[in-house]
Amino acid sequence: MSDTTASLSRKINSAKDLQSVVRTMKALAASSIGQYEKSVSALADYTRTVELGLGACFREKNLSAAAPSGKPASSTINAIVFGSDQGLVGQFNDIIADYTIQTLAALPGKPQVWAVGERIHARLEEAGLQIVAQYPVPSSVNAITALIGKIQLDSAAQQTAAEDNRVLVFYNRQQS
Repeated sequence: MSDTTASLSRKINSAKDLQSVVRTMKALAASSIGQYEKSVSALADYTRTVELGLGACFREKNLSAAAPSGKPASSTINAIVFGSDQGLVGQFNDIIADYTIQTLAALPGKPQVWAVGERIHARLEEAGLQIVAQYPVPSSVNAITALIGKIQLDSAAQQTAAEDNRVLVFYNRQQS
């Protein structure tokens, strides 16, 4: 079957249009990534301050991250896992899912998982983890606060006062 010149011309033009769309998508993705990277950078000092404050509170009250001796370990492990809703992010979800599964398997207790992102949710569910809730990845920096508030309320509602509950947060972090 031979293509006519007009047919080949249409195919070439379609390929050029597709290339233009791909270039635009890449530019948009780079812009979004830049916005999130700036937010992470701006929050670095705040994160350090919160971590220092929590450390001081634990030292003052003589608490430790481990369960006190003589008391059984936590029966419930609450895990919040941040992944993505997007494809084309390489091994982003695979790395965090594998790390989460491995870490939770090594801990005593029954894990309950709050998954942020459609793809991470699927990976963790395939591994047999109990998914309590799934949330979409925020579409903008401004939507992050509302998501975190919702996760805090939902996870606090699941915890009981009778149990020694722990909350672990799993996320990817850029390294140089």
